[in-house]
Amino acid sequence: MNRNQIYITFNGAAVVVAYFMLALSVWLAPVDLSTKGYWGMGVLLLTAALVNFVKLRIDEVVSDDVATKLEKARNEKLISEYVAKA
Repeated sequence: MNRNQIYITFNGAAVVVAYFMLALSVWLAPVDLSTKGYWGMGVLLLTAALVNFVKLRIDEVVSDDVATKLEKARNEKLISEYVAKA
């Protein structure tokens, strides 16, 4: 098992434990069932928003990396063509 897999497994377990503890605290809260449902929907929507935000940021970073690599390759080709003419 490599370091990335250990890191992913650890973080996955931490998320599961956190959600379990949150669900338990909501279940044991002294409020109506409708309030518990409202809290649960809020947690799920917040989770979805965070996942989408992280995905967006990762996509931006990957896009910037690809653009940088293309620009670098283009510049190297121009330089090599210029040197070949000289």
